[in-house]
Amino acid sequence: MDVKSNVTYLIIDGFVDLNKYRYVYFFLMFTVYVLIMCSNCIIVYLILIHKNLHEPMYVFIAALSFNSVLFSTVIYPKLLTDFLSEKQIISLSACIFQYFIYYSLAASDFLLLAAMAFDRYVSICKPLQYPTIMRKSTVTLFLFLCWLWPAAQTATAAVLVGFKKLCSFTFTGIFCNNSIFKLYCVPSAALVIYGMFGLINSLIIPVLFVLFTYAKIFIITYNRGREVRKKAAETCLPHLMVLFSFSCLVTYDIVIARLESDFSKTVRLVMTSQTILYNPLLNPIIYGLKMKKILRHLKMLFCQITQK
Repeated sequence: MDVKSNVTYLIIDGFVDLNKYRYVYFFLMFTVYVLIMCSNCIIVYLILIHKNLHEPMYVFIAALSFNSVLFSTVIYPKLLTDFLSEKQIISLSACIFQYFIYYSLAASDFLLLAAMAFDRYVSICKPLQYPTIMRKSTVTLFLFLCWLWPAAQTATAAVLVGFKKLCSFTFTGIFCNNSIFKLYCVPSAALVIYGMFGLINSLIIPVLFVLFTYAKIFIITYNRGREVRKKAAETCLPHLMVLFSFSCLVTYDIVIARLESDFSKTVRLVMTSQTILYNPLLNPIIYGLKMKKILRHLKMLFCQITQK
């Protein structure tokens, strides 16, 4: 704790041989950060400027990419600074802010995937009612709920965390996630219960809803002919791939938090790195290559760039 400024600082102790590999870490993470920002910004840009992409499904995809940009902006610059610093520290308030952004955006992504699943169900199974159900106001409401509900829920947890007493000031992570709970003197039953509540309504329920919805889509389209089944598979497969990726992220995060002491420092570093690397980097690749309309506009964009 800095007595002069009355600011509490935490020591980040999740890096392996940082003095030896700091420039390797910096180069790799900087490259990943640039790729994440460029790929996600391109997806958002294409969806914004092309009117034939102004459909609910693409709006939700743009929201996912926007989440990745915001998430990466909060996590990666701090990591890059730590790689080149003599001391790897973070203020408690900045740590809680990282925690808030990390979990609110993770929950928001699951809710966006649930919204996309509902959109695909209405589009494929109730095409005549689609314009009536998926109006602009409905999409706007879904977006607000997907962003505001997780933010309010995570903010409550962040406030509860902020008022607890610290007994340790060193955590074995590279950014602030559930691992900071091990710094507190006494485990909070209220936080555990609230965390379980958040896990159920922000993760388990959306995942079950997505799986149930896509199962229903495949059952309904099974008897409608090969072309209908093909269309359903083409539009639903990317979303299921992203859902699987997100689910792996949450599983890694839970495993790291609960079984931290059972892993070596190197294993913890590798596992933690995966939680911030895969989804922001792979999502735009999945949607860019698997969604035909986006891929078409992507090819046109690159053709324009190469001709200049």
